[in-house]
Amino acid sequence: MTTFNRSTSRRLKNLTQIPSVWEGDRRPLSSSLEEYDNSEEKGECILWVDGSQGIVRGMDIVSPDSGPEAIVRTLMRAMESPNSPGKPGRPQKIVVKDREIQFYLRGVLQDLDIAIDYVPNLPFIDELFRGFAEIVESQVPELPPKYAKLLNDKAFAIWNSVPWEFLEEQQILAIEINKWDIGTLYASVMGMLGIEYGILLYRSQESLKRFRDVVLRDGESQGLLEDAFLKQDCLFVTFEKTDASDDPEDDFYYDLAELPSSEIEPTFGNIHPLEGLRSVLYEEEAIAVFVALEALFRFFRDHRSQLNEYDFPTLNHRYRISLPEAVQKQKSVSVTVSTMPELADELEDMAINATDDSEDDLNLSDLPGQLTSLRDDLIPEDSFLSLGVITWDMLEYLRNGVKHYQPGKVKPVGDGLPVILIQTSRPKAKAVIENIQEAGGLKAICFNPGADLVDGTDYDLGLLQTQNSELFLFGEFLDSDPVHSEARKKWNQRCQKTKGFCGLIIARGLTGASRGNPQLKDMMALFEVQTLAPEDLGLGTLRLVEEMQPEQSS
Repeated sequence: MTTFNRSTSRRLKNLTQIPSVWEGDRRPLSSSLEEYDNSEEKGECILWVDGSQGIVRGMDIVSPDSGPEAIVRTLMRAMESPNSPGKPGRPQKIVVKDREIQFYLRGVLQDLDIAIDYVPNLPFIDELFRGFAEIVESQVPELPPKYAKLLNDKAFAIWNSVPWEFLEEQQILAIEINKWDIGTLYASVMGMLGIEYGILLYRSQESLKRFRDVVLRDGESQGLLEDAFLKQDCLFVTFEKTDASDDPEDDFYYDLAELPSSEIEPTFGNIHPLEGLRSVLYEEEAIAVFVALEALFRFFRDHRSQLNEYDFPTLNHRYRISLPEAVQKQKSVSVTVSTMPELADELEDMAINATDDSEDDLNLSDLPGQLTSLRDDLIPEDSFLSLGVITWDMLEYLRNGVKHYQPGKVKPVGDGLPVILIQTSRPKAKAVIENIQEAGGLKAICFNPGADLVDGTDYDLGLLQTQNSELFLFGEFLDSDPVHSEARKKWNQRCQKTKGFCGLIIARGLTGASRGNPQLKDMMALFEVQTLAPEDLGLGTLRLVEEMQPEQSS
């Protein structure tokens, strides 16, 4: 048997001996008590109670596999560092209801002048455990028991349908229920950014817009964000890792979407301005969420290919959904699910307008003058712009996949077709494409020198020429930028190989996960054209002064 070393025995014996009787016990936690306890260590509870004073001096939750030494460790803390309002001291007598604990303590504490007796009942500890059980029984479960399995199964069906692969957060789906005091729920799918996964079911468009507006305008203010979060009016289901670490930094080491379903756990709840966050669904809320998730699951199943297109389509589908047997008086309910393209465009424009221009490669507002020989109203100022190349195989995919295609006489020579990619929001991309088509189509892509006569800065100006001979500025780049210089060098080399043929790609998705890396479904238009050299344009160097004027050649 392990005993105290001599210095520890002397230290404990120097404690004031209190003329009181302590109760001690080690009991398994029932499943209900495990729910009540927030500790990660589940199993058995060790309690040391001063029955004379009616206070708990020490308490620990330990693994069932831990040895008898655990009860002594808790007793030592109860003597030397007791819970308030207890003061350090050793008892005159200890009573336990387990013979093995009694014999073990007699051997370990034999030098401390403490009597250890057996009693059949421990009234104070018994009362504490009865109180624990009553507290647990009075707790409202997170989900009504008769709907818990149905909701969890339906949440996993949503998880396995991976709606965040084809829906962005602003692509809202309306779920018209008209039951249980709910008219229409507005579903926003989280997950395309790979950060948080779930479905938010807003009770009104106003709540959705208000929260999104605050996030976009005041995203750096934690206080305002927390206040806005609690003012939402929605039901929700979110997905988390089952064994999530207490260390938030661990969350950066995995993406939930990469984990198997066995490691995913759905969480349900409600947010309301007057209630705040509540991780509990009451019966009518649970039924409404079940119906909404079932309707969404069927809608995803029936319209996945259409929702996966770059245009958010106008869709409407009515479903007859059977209700759980636990729901009395009604066997089914009719639910209509609809897409909301106009609302999606409105929410996307809110995000675009809130974008910090300084993050973009193209920022026309920094020009020290205005263009009078060119137009600068074709390409949105907040667009993402890049010079690159697409392989010949990808070019074939694009030709067949984009909605707007202007063919050219391109021959596959070299490593691919040099392209200018312009990425903006869906509605603004549509406007760019329509304006080019109204001008008769795109004729050429050009780069022309520009200079600021005030500070001596040299620019490389990207220009688009339409079939009606108008010139539009799509980008201005510093000649001194090594990244752009290298990109322009490769652009020229590739254009030489393709005999001057190049392309313009207009893509959507400026605020989603595909920002800066649009997928095929994000690409809305492809224009195959020729490139022109500065001497072909005959503009000379465009001077940036009060106004931008072409420098006439002598």
